[in-house]
Amino acid sequence: MNNTHSLAGRLRQTWPALALFGAVMLLWEFSVDWFDVPSFLLPPPSVIFLEMAENWQMLLKNLWATMLAAILGFALGTAVAIALAILFLYSRTAERALFPWAITIKTIPVLAIAPLLTIWLGYGIAPKVAIAALICFFPTLVNAVKGFRTIDSQTVEFFRIAGASKAQLFRHARLYAALPYIFAAAKISASMSVIGAIVAEFTGANSGIGTLIVTAGYQMDATMLFAAIVASSIATIALFYVVVLIERFSLYWPEARIDA
Repeated sequence: MNNTHSLAGRLRQTWPALALFGAVMLLWEFSVDWFDVPSFLLPPPSVIFLEMAENWQMLLKNLWATMLAAILGFALGTAVAIALAILFLYSRTAERALFPWAITIKTIPVLAIAPLLTIWLGYGIAPKVAIAALICFFPTLVNAVKGFRTIDSQTVEFFRIAGASKAQLFRHARLYAALPYIFAAAKISASMSVIGAIVAEFTGANSGIGTLIVTAGYQMDATMLFAAIVASSIATIALFYVVVLIERFSLYWPEARIDA
């Protein structure tokens, strides 16, 4: 009975988005036919989905290459950001020295640094991971620093009176205070990591959705362009909801979640 109510509740939450998506697809399909738009300029959804069905193996192979780089970059960028946030928590000197460099890295356009990383790291997975990590790094760093410092002075004083060490204060209070902020950043970074990996593929890669998009662009193949975009969008949405699912299990205490 509870499962039925849960399913009904989820359907009530998702049906507006599904209905709007269906309406947009129908409008797109009939508009292309009504105005007689050539497929090489704007293919209808039916043609795009047919292209995806016919070339699903190629799309899946390239999508896997992109998503692997994005996930590795997301994990690397998040881990480095959290480690640096912990350093900033206990060393104001380190924060004053390193935080301006973090801001500088954030201000560098991805399209400007991607060719350099390709030259330095080659045409394999390494530059894609590096770009994805750079994109994920800054929002996680800012949120983690803020989260670690959100506990009030009374909590700190309580742990001090109880004789707790700095490590115990961090493990039992600061970490739990920071998790909602870290997950808020992670939901943004998860999507951005895929974009970073694709941008890195634009400048040179052996495989990936980015290389597929570049090839289709040179060949003026709009249908394959849309097929690659749709495939990457579906995978990015799936990655976002994986992070949401992990957040749901991790933030189990009341009022733990904050709006992202």
